[in-house]
Amino acid sequence: MATDAYALGKVFDISNALSIVDLNTADNTGLMVNMKNAAVCSFVFFAKAGTAGADLVFDLQESTALSGGTTQDLDIITTWFKKEEATLDGDETWTRVTQSAGSEVTVTDTGAAVEQIYVFEVRAEQLSDGFKYLSMNIADATQAKIGGMLAILTGLKVQRKPENLATWAV
Repeated sequence: MATDAYALGKVFDISNALSIVDLNTADNTGLMVNMKNAAVCSFVFFAKAGTAGADLVFDLQESTALSGGTTQDLDIITTWFKKEEATLDGDETWTRVTQSAGSEVTVTDTGAAVEQIYVFEVRAEQLSDGFKYLSMNIADATQAKIGGMLAILTGLKVQRKPENLATWAV
């Protein structure tokens, strides 16, 4: 049990899931997230306003190994949340978005010209048997769009001081 009064290590852990990049340079492969120590992973995408026509396609993957191993679509996304505005300045409210279960989420042109925060949540029990890693990929946006993504793990099974948290690469 974490003995210091920090939320980091007791309530959540956080890591890079996709470094900030111009999303139209190529397909963008997300980094692996190890779910062995968490109940939930929230992928938090954030982006500057971009060029009209910059559709975003997110694709949730599950894997058996950090190096990829067996990788496949994880077709469980039915609900996700967004904030969009010309300038995200804290006065926005969350909008719930629903879709048929799938691994992909497509955000069309209307979202490209505004700043964005999107949250996609995955519970550990939603992974297929034998799979313990997640990644969220973003297809080539085809137009200028700067963005990145964080992975926030909650429901930590082992709580530690922040400096004693295990790396996600094990």
